[in-house]
This record gives sequence, structure tokens and C-alpha cells, in this order.
Amino acid sequence: MACKTAVQFSDVPLLDQVNDNAASLSLYATRLPTGLDVSNNRKSLPKFMVVGHRGHGMNVLLSTDKRMNAFKENSILSFNNAANHPLDFIEFDVQVTKDDIPIIFHDNFILSEENGIVVEKRVTDLTVDEFFSYGPQRIAGVVGKTLLRESHGQIVGWNVETDDHSCTLQEAFEKVVYEYAQERPVMFSSFQPDVALIMKKLQTKYPVYFLTNGGTEIFDDVRMNSLEEAKKLAINGGLDGIVSEVKGIFRNPSVVREIKESNLSLLTYGKLNNVPEAVHVQYLMGVEGVIVDLVQEITTSVANIKATKAYSESEKKKKLLIEGEEGELQVTEITDKIELAFLLNLISQVIQH
Repeated sequence: MACKTAVQFSDVPLLDQVNDNAASLSLYATRLPTGLDVSNNRKSLPKFMVVGHRGHGMNVLLSTDKRMNAFKENSILSFNNAANHPLDFIEFDVQVTKDDIPIIFHDNFILSEENGIVVEKRVTDLTVDEFFSYGPQRIAGVVGKTLLRESHGQIVGWNVETDDHSCTLQEAFEKVVYEYAQERPVMFSSFQPDVALIMKKLQTKYPVYFLTNGGTEIFDDVRMNSLEEAKKLAINGGLDGIVSEVKGIFRNPSVVREIKESNLSLLTYGKLNNVPEAVHVQYLMGVEGVIVDLVQEITTSVANIKATKAYSESEKKKKLLIEGEEGELQVTEITDKIELAFLLNLISQVIQH
């Protein structure tokens, strides 16, 4: 089983589908002031943050979009390159090997080819040395076992533009967090309800979030089947927030307000988060952050959204001072509602297709 987390690293010089067993570890990479606001009995996040999915973005091997395969996902190389953009966090996946070493890898199974036959092994059944024997090696001239991956029903070579060897969780912290992080925050999250609850029970220093598909898939455990159930779990278990598949909140927009009124943070993940318009909708809805693959494009888009919003607020205040009345404020609020309604309608059409 894989597990997910988050840590802050500021100005560091170097630094599909999420399966239902995954838990992620994210590195907080903001240029904003460090630390978390603990007012109102919960740790607040920076205003609308952007999170790099598996570092610089997950790999989609058969994609014609080269951006999806620029760097090996979940690698130190990917984390370092993600730090070149104004991200707030990077997300990555953690599993534990047979000999109890936490490593960074997303898929539950690792695929290779031996004597022309595809061999599949569960990651947690491997020792750390066996795990490291796959893919690029640390020692020059040493060739590792071929690393394959299933993509759209096909088994293909895990080929990216810039490759890197796998790493342990300790290496990620030593090369990224301990040296540069200082007091920057860490966040943990899991798709498994009981894992999230245990992580919260074992410690109180770091926020814990429950990951959910938001009702886009159905599981045996009812707690995993809707945002309403996710909210109940988070409240009853004292969790800090929810990370939902973005389609879940677009299909049920009112739940965003309900989650926020419950004093919980809300972030989203999913392919639609690579679409600037979908991110803009969430900004207007009050979602607190998005996990994305196209980090350069979305960080630029969010910066533009914030700049436009800041300019609008500034102009609104000027007009209110000049006119001495609240009419302009009301017009602006109505305009925001119209913009949100238009974008929600646009996104609903995208989901249907």
C-alpha cells in the first residue's frame, strides 16, 4: 500500500489515476511565508495553492504531450525541477518494502521483462535492494532490469525524456527537506480511511487529509464513496481536510461550502486540474488548492488569476471611496457569480464528453 504526504521547501536550488491504495507524501515548496496558521483550531493553508503531482507531474507514457514525460515521476530529479516553479507543495507516493524501508513509488506492482516474458511483482514484496535493481542505476555502467508500465491497456517501456533512479523516503528528506526545509510544514494523506485515522492518532504535529474519489468510483467501504462520507470521516476522526477527485466537486458544488463550514480544508486532484478554466472555477468556488501535472502552465495561470483578482479588488475599493456607496461592490459580487455559473456550465459539458 502506498501513502501520501506534504513538506515545504522555499527557493530550493536543487531539489491517470491515483489508485485506491495510494497514500502520498508532498513537499511544501512555497515562496510565501513559511508555517501554518493554527487559528480556529485547524491548520490553514496559503490562499489557493498549487501542488506538483508526483513532483513535476505524473508520467503518461503513451501521451503525445511531451510535457507528461519530461522527468521521471516521484524522483529527486522531478522534485528539483518542480522547485523551479512557484509551487506551494509537491506530492509524492510512499510505500514500504519487505525489509521495512519507505520508498517513493506510485504503482502497487512493478513490471519488468525477463527472457521475453513480462514479470509483475508487488512492490511491498520486494526488499529495497530488489526494488533498486529496476530502471536507471546509481553506479555508472551498471544496467538495471527493464522497467515497464501499463498504459491504456498496453505494457510499454517506462521511457521519459530525462530519467532518474528511484529513491527512498529518507533520501528525499535528506536531499530536499532537512537541508532546505527549516520549519516548513508537512502534510500526510491517504485513500484508506483507517490509515488516515491512524496517522492522525499517532501524531499531532502534521496535518492529515483524507483522499477520496468523491463518488466517481464505488468501493466496498462506504466511507470512500462520496464527499459527504469523506466529510463525516474527517470530522469524526479529527482530520484536517479532504483531497477530492475534482469531478466530485463539480458534480456536487454545494459540498464545497459544507466542507468549509465544517472547518475543513479542501484540495483536489485529477486530469481536469491541468485545464486552466477548471482551476479558475475552483478558485471562485473556494477550493484551497489543486494538485496538477502541468506545473508551469497552471502556476502561471493561477498567478494571473490572483493578479486579476487583486486588481479588481483594488479598483473596487477606489470606486467605493469616490462614490461613497456600496453599489459597485454589489455589481462586482454579481459579476463573480455570473462568471462562476458560466465556468461551471462549461466544465459540466467537458465532464460529459
